[in-house]
Amino acid sequence: KLQEVDSLWKEFETPEKANKIVKLKHFEKFQDTAEALAAFTALMEGKINKQLKKVLKKIVKEAHEPLAVADAKLGGVIKEKLNLSCIHSPVVNELMRGIRSQMDGLIPGVEPREMAAMCLGLAHSLSRYRLKFSADKVDTMIVQAISLLDDLDKELNNYIMRCREWYGWHFPELGKIISDNLTYCKCLQKVGDRKNYASAKLSELLPEEVEAEVKAAAEISMGTEVSEEDICNILHLCTQVIEISEYRTQLYEYLQNRMMAIAPNVTVMVGELVGARLIAHAGSLLNLAKHAASTVQILGAEKALFRALKSRRDTPKYGLIYHASLVGQTSPKHKGKISRMLAAKTVLAIRYDAFGEDSSSAMGVENRAKLEARLRTLEDRGIRKISGTGKALAKTEKYEHKRVQRKRRKRKKKEITRINRKELQVYHLDTSCLRFNWEHTRDAL
Repeated sequence: KLQEVDSLWKEFETPEKANKIVKLKHFEKFQDTAEALAAFTALMEGKINKQLKKVLKKIVKEAHEPLAVADAKLGGVIKEKLNLSCIHSPVVNELMRGIRSQMDGLIPGVEPREMAAMCLGLAHSLSRYRLKFSADKVDTMIVQAISLLDDLDKELNNYIMRCREWYGWHFPELGKIISDNLTYCKCLQKVGDRKNYASAKLSELLPEEVEAEVKAAAEISMGTEVSEEDICNILHLCTQVIEISEYRTQLYEYLQNRMMAIAPNVTVMVGELVGARLIAHAGSLLNLAKHAASTVQILGAEKALFRALKSRRDTPKYGLIYHASLVGQTSPKHKGKISRMLAAKTVLAIRYDAFGEDSSSAMGVENRAKLEARLRTLEDRGIRKISGTGKALAKTEKYEHKRVQRKRRKRKKKEITRINRKELQVYHLDTSCLRFNWEHTRDAL
């Protein structure tokens, strides 16, 4: 029965069937949750704790068949230290799954409620332990900070748009004169009603020319009159905008410092915002370090990638890395090439920051200088040594986009058909002329 993997689950449908297949040989209960947590963490690391070693030593004397284990790594440790032959296969996994499903019926003296409470307590203790001792726990701060920064930007845009639209009914000309949102809200907070602009001093917030223009516009404004209660609500909204803007600035500085402390080389390569978004997208710096350069290049463009694969079109060349300064200052012709180079160097920086002991940003500065030099050669059309020894000049057509080449072929086909049509028209004209001359001479005769 154990050899039939597909039908093994049927033998564990009820506790009665399960007791016919397996029987309890030995059972030892943990004294408390701390002891269970220590044993579980040892098993996760592929180690044997003292209690398990004692039980296995008793089994070694009576065992005549291999020991079935659910973890191949743990089986290797048991075989090495206790000289006990172990087996790990899909059949063993199915067997373990069946035993776990009928655990209450196989172990006598344990109530289902008590078993559920113990499992829940162990799960909570294990979660707290892993959160406390995880090697990449500091990445959580970066993930939360960049997510909050994006949320603050959305809220600020909504608040500022509402503030401009609301106050625009009273003084619509002010929105065209003052373009900066924070300065606009500070002016509203200081002045309030439109009538107060004539006597207000705005030299701390605005240049002299802009201040004079605002005062002149206030005298001849076409806005409607509003009550004091309306002005109070608008000013309260302006206060909220100013406070959120100040907190956003503080949060951005915190994110800069945290990124320079955790991933200095990544920050030098792509900037703190793009680096933080890459870490947040992957989940942690350690997970990001496991990605290949091609994955990092299109990270954030998964929808476009699968859409292109489904429709058999060209796949995207960049994802979140598009917002890096090096890609932004590149011409559209070379953006794909630079993003590929930047992704390759960024992956090296990520792995250096994740696994390296040195916390300096020297490697990132050196690689960025190389990329900037390569970018200058591409922009100057001096592509001499792209790979190998560079004996001959590289052909730029090879690096052109496939879509451009396709368009060029279509254009050539259209020109050929146009030339053929012209030749046919000329031929028709010649034949019609010959027919006209023959008819004319026949009439004359």
